[in-house]
Amino acid sequence: MTTATIATYRDLIVWQRAIELVEAVYKLSGHFPDDERFGLTSQIRRAAVSVASNIAEGKSRGTRKEYRQFLVIAYGSGAEVETQVVISKKLHLTNDANYTHVDLLLNEVMKMLRALMYRLKTS
Repeated sequence: MTTATIATYRDLIVWQRAIELVEAVYKLSGHFPDDERFGLTSQIRRAAVSVASNIAEGKSRGTRKEYRQFLVIAYGSGAEVETQVVISKKLHLTNDANYTHVDLLLNEVMKMLRALMYRLKTS
């Protein structure tokens, strides 16, 4: 899909993958112990939602500079998700097999965000 055919944030592949990341994070964190409901479960879910939300808000803004700024925020939220995944792995909050999908999606979204930020900065 070229930039000419992107009418809204919903057309962005990075936003679509970020929504998939939210779903995967919710499924993963649903396996965390109940005593983490107001701790790590809440944190990782909010951070994942923030990635997709900031992509959407940035695309909906009027300028490339604002768009890029929101992508930077989305990238930071992705780093939060990554950190919280590492913490939950170290604490053995769920089976390691449950992390595979989240890890793959997060890696893809972060790469796409880096590429898009670079493109917006250089063009």
